[in-house]
Order: sequence, then structure tokens, then C-alpha cells
Amino acid sequence: MQPPRIGPDPGALHPMAGHSRVTFIRNLDLPENVEVGAYSYYDDPAGPQAFLDAILYHFPFIGDRLVIGKFCALAAGTRFLMNGGNHRLDGLSTYPFPIFGGDWIGRFEGELNFPNRGDTCIGNDVWLGYQSTVMPGVTVGDGAVVAAHSVVAADVPPYAIVAGNPAKVVRRRFSEEDAARLQAVAWWDWPIERITAHLPLIGGGDIAALEAVARDG
Repeated sequence: MQPPRIGPDPGALHPMAGHSRVTFIRNLDLPENVEVGAYSYYDDPAGPQAFLDAILYHFPFIGDRLVIGKFCALAAGTRFLMNGGNHRLDGLSTYPFPIFGGDWIGRFEGELNFPNRGDTCIGNDVWLGYQSTVMPGVTVGDGAVVAAHSVVAADVPPYAIVAGNPAKVVRRRFSEEDAARLQAVAWWDWPIERITAHLPLIGGGDIAALEAVARDG
């Protein structure tokens, strides 16, 4: 009887022997307000701490979360700007006086009403390119690609490719209809033995064949 096909150890911090720059993110000591799915990795010569350092202005008292799905690929320099970096725009000054306390707090109405766009959510099977930046409250859909040096300030549709500052849709990897079919299959939620057995389909281009596997088991 052949052993099950399971691929790399999902519990390994560095899944590639001899390459400490590649990290399965979920196995880091993540803050409570950061959630990462299995097999999503960060690749940076600075090492795994660079991922944690790239989550900026993420203060627990604000309540926003960074959620990253399964099987995502994050290149070196990927950054997430969270809601703690927002400043008010409705006053005469954008300077955040009250956060420094002392005599600068409690002086004007609504002084702590900083903008909050909610959670930042990265779908499954997303590729975030070299030195890309994701702004607060953005959702990047399943299967999307963010080009190197892009600044993502608005939601990205599933299976779209975006580039630029601000990032705009360059093209779609699949039509909206086919993207919906792939999301319905949701191969990333399959048991890893099943994923490994059907890698030729997942890495190929025949959606109907993948749907058949999902349907028939």
C-alpha cells in the first residue's frame, strides 16, 4: 500500500530545506488580530520577522484584523497598512494630538474618531508581488495577483490581476463566470491528500475536469 501523498509539512516554519527565507506564515508567533491559512508563505531574505514588521499601525485597541487565506504567496517587502495609521480629515489639522495623552487628550469632541475601514482580507491562492502594499480595509479576492510595487487601495475582484498606484485591474485571469466556478470548487479547502493527488488539474487549465473531481470525489 502506497503512503498518502501529503506534500510539505504544514507545521514547518521553513518548509524548504536550506531556505530559511521561506516561511509558512501560520507557524509564526502571530498576534491575536492576525489570521493566516495553511500553506501561505512569505519569502524574504530578511527572514520571518520581516513579515511581522511589515504589518504596520496594527493596534489591538482598534479592533481590525488581518486575515490571509490558504495557499497564498507573499513576496519580499509585502506590507499591510492597518487602520491605526489613519488620521482624521474633518478637522483643520490631521495631526493625531490625543494619541500622545497628557494635556492633549480630552480637549475636543470626537478626537478619537479616526477613520476605520474594517478588516483587511486576502483570499485564497493570492499572489502578492514584490514590495506591494495593501491599504486598510481592502479585500483581495481569491486567485488574484497583485503586481510588484502596487498600492492596493480598493477591493480586488477574484482572479483579477492589478498593478500600479493606485492599483487598477490590468486584466482578469479568468472570466467572472469561470472565476465563480473556481470559487465554488474551492480546491484549497480539500484535504491535502486530495489536493496532492490532483495537482496536475489544479496547476492546469481545465476547469470542467476540476469540477468533475469536486463533484465525484
